Amino acid sequence: MPTLHVELFEGRTPETKAALADALTRACVSVLGGTPDAVDIIFRDVARHDWATGGVLWSTKTPPTPG
Repeated sequence: MPTLHVELFEGRTPETKAALADALTRACVSVLGGTPDAVDIIFRDVARHDWATGGVLWSTKTPPTPG
């Protein structure tokens, strides 16, 4: 079964990561078969100043306004 590597901006709560792990695990089992205990997920928190898109660091971008 798969090992999933998930990179996210730092700051997500353990509860959020647990919910994502559950959803990803269920999706893998549904599509690939097997059992949940065969799915490994590795989370890696990345600081916004260590991630760029289009040549621009995310730490310099204005965060989106909630709503």
